[in-house]
Amino acid sequence: MDTRKIRRLRGGPGGQTVPMARQFAEAERIQVPLQADGQAAVHPACASLPERQCHHPLANVTENARLARCENTIKERFDEIVPVLKDVSALAGLRDFTEQANRLAEQRLGHVFPAAVLENSWIRGVNIPMLYSSSVFAALVAGVEQFSQRIHQEQADGQSLDALLVDCGFHAVNVSACADGRLKGLFPYILRLPASNLLRRSAFAGTLFDVESDILDWQAAELRRFREGYPSTSDSGTRYLKVAVYHGSSLDPTHQGCAAHQSNEKVAMEAALERLNQFRQGIENAFCCGASTDILLIGLDTDTDAIRIHVPDSQGDLSLFRFVDNAEIYKNTLGMNADQARLAIYEAIENASDIGGWGQGEGKPHDGMRRLIANLLINNLSQIEYVAENYGGWYPDKGHGERFISIGDGFQELQVRNLAYFARLDTVEEGAADLDVGVKIFRHLNVEQGLPIPMAIHYYYDANVPGHKERVIAKLQRVSGAIRARYAELWSAGMLFLHGSIQNHQLGSPLEEVSLP
Repeated sequence: MDTRKIRRLRGGPGGQTVPMARQFAEAERIQVPLQADGQAAVHPACASLPERQCHHPLANVTENARLARCENTIKERFDEIVPVLKDVSALAGLRDFTEQANRLAEQRLGHVFPAAVLENSWIRGVNIPMLYSSSVFAALVAGVEQFSQRIHQEQADGQSLDALLVDCGFHAVNVSACADGRLKGLFPYILRLPASNLLRRSAFAGTLFDVESDILDWQAAELRRFREGYPSTSDSGTRYLKVAVYHGSSLDPTHQGCAAHQSNEKVAMEAALERLNQFRQGIENAFCCGASTDILLIGLDTDTDAIRIHVPDSQGDLSLFRFVDNAEIYKNTLGMNADQARLAIYEAIENASDIGGWGQGEGKPHDGMRRLIANLLINNLSQIEYVAENYGGWYPDKGHGERFISIGDGFQELQVRNLAYFARLDTVEEGAADLDVGVKIFRHLNVEQGLPIPMAIHYYYDANVPGHKERVIAKLQRVSGAIRARYAELWSAGMLFLHGSIQNHQLGSPLEEVSLP
């Protein structure tokens, strides 16, 4: 078995131990996972896994190593919390408990505990739920601070992405994914898309994005083109692209798929496609057929991170039965050189367009769409190999394993699989469905284990707009109060903790914590 990469992640003699690799009891014990029917799984992209690695000619080895370091560093902050709290509990009753607990926390977590919680522990015992939540939020703040510099590098990379998008004929791209934490690394890992001025991101339970809100975003993008000619003039023929990303599980499709659709991948696909069609039809109804919008549907296997892209036809229409499976592409192009593999990807897109039966469409998409799809497929080949190198081919956390619920705008700096369940909302009433799904997940993950649900409420503001910061703070505090009211039972039982923060909208801006009444 090729376990060298796993050993490097774990750390050998004299090396640093990495918690992510602790998910493997021992490297030599990695087993082929079982499918829902009890049969041993065969990896769809590399049949020799986990015994022997595959190495694709288009995989970016250097970027994979950088992303692995990033993931380990972020998750280490969170994964060490429970072991530290167990050791803190064992110290209870000691005369110097406060000093020893803080020394332990500072050494292993990088922060100290709230003084009042420790000092009052002799009365009612150690308040583990409060220490747990404060540690989660401290890890969150530290992670944002640490990776702000990485965002600046992403901005430089984003300029290249902007140029690619415009070259492919798109002046704006709006991507909506499911709020499931397993899609939290969608952009930096799965699709390898850096922060970009032309790329808008959002997440909704079941990929049920807000059509009306996205139509307003389309209007803003078009107005800017008319007013500023950015990033292309109104007569240049470029398009606005709306993308929806649904997900499923190849290992256990009926239990580990999308919770919002009862793990029914067909329903998830249909729902995402329906929203895409509603978005495009709404614009055409209001602004006529020359509105120039494209739509794209992407599916994700959360066990392997392999994607499938549904290829539009010449009219821009999509079909659930017309797609390119990237796991198949990886497998079929393994023995090729880089140029041959790239050509094979374009041929796979062409072949998908020629499919008959239920997937038959009216011709091929425009050249820019084909180039964009090819770039996304090539990027994802590296991610398939990333999962193979670091996890043996399949993620061990095939279900939910989020550390906290992220409310509001989310954190650009922390985009890692299963780190957070994300609910994009401006009011609790409008985002109730997404919130309820997240709380349901965390009742199982945390509350049943005696741990509280940490919710981080975060919004961006524009420092150039007078009074915007103050209005955003007021909104955050209003949302905080509405959450406490909606989940009053959890709040009164001490099983729900909230943290508030804001940032200037410029990427890499410092995090500003907001006190919650």
